[in-house]
Amino acid sequence: MNYIVFDLEWNQSPGGKRWSNSRLPFEIIEIGAVKLNEKKEIVDSFQRLIKPQVYNWIHDSIHEVIHMNYKDLQNGTPFPQAVTEFLEWCGEEYIFFTWGNQDVMELQRNMKYYGKLSMIPGPVTYYDVQKLFAIRYEENHERRALEFAADKMGIAKKMEFHRALGDAYYTACVLQKIEDEYILPNSSLDVYQNPKSKREEIHVSYPTYDKFVSREFYSREKAMKDREVTSTKCPLCHNPAKRKIRWFMNNSKVYYSISLCQEHGFVMGKIRLRKTENNMYYAIKTLTNVSDEEAEEIRQKREAHRAKKRSRKAEESAKQ
Repeated sequence: MNYIVFDLEWNQSPGGKRWSNSRLPFEIIEIGAVKLNEKKEIVDSFQRLIKPQVYNWIHDSIHEVIHMNYKDLQNGTPFPQAVTEFLEWCGEEYIFFTWGNQDVMELQRNMKYYGKLSMIPGPVTYYDVQKLFAIRYEENHERRALEFAADKMGIAKKMEFHRALGDAYYTACVLQKIEDEYILPNSSLDVYQNPKSKREEIHVSYPTYDKFVSREFYSREKAMKDREVTSTKCPLCHNPAKRKIRWFMNNSKVYYSISLCQEHGFVMGKIRLRKTENNMYYAIKTLTNVSDEEAEEIRQKREAHRAKKRSRKAEESAKQ
């Protein structure tokens, strides 16, 4: 099994959101990667500059960070060729490692734009080294910048930050210093290629929580009426937990609930509804054991939400 630590640099519409391509808001302009064996030894590297096809100039904010000119990319490799070469370089058996949770999604979105998405079956399981570093070294699991982690680990700065190959190299160096007991149980799941049917729905158990990814629904309301979406079980014993606070929407995207497991105490439920490019909806639910104090915080959120609704209704009635 090859460990593929990769990083992407991308561009966006230099004219702002108004001129952005909705199918490709972020166009990849560089792929950098480092290959490790199962002993976490670096054995190879990969780097390609990508010739842009969608945006004809580099956004000012991107240019400030990566110090790359548009002229540098004119002799680059077309993305379909570059990504094909990258995946061939990865080998037959590999798993991705990244710093953060966006690169795997953007890689797939760019591949879909060019009709190459079938080359990576989804949903994609990968390892987020930023998350692993937080679990291993940060008391409150705070996410840190890559350069912060490199400094904390005493990694010599041999390459430039904010370039794809350099960031992939430093991510690999951080990964080498994290013990397998913190890595293997804490994989991540990217659902850009989300489940479409009941049969494809995903149930995953992690050391501290359970995750469920639903099939697609025609509306948010349909999703929240589905029994599997709204069910609550204890992540430790997987027995049904009795609802104490019903699902309520704290904002436009997140629902919360509190349930009680007789053996392991309170269970917090959290549901995020995602909208697909085809205007369908799917749910990502996490169930986590929480303390009495954390359960009380959720109750207070519900009361604050109810108070806002009452205030809004009173204002509407006063206008009539």
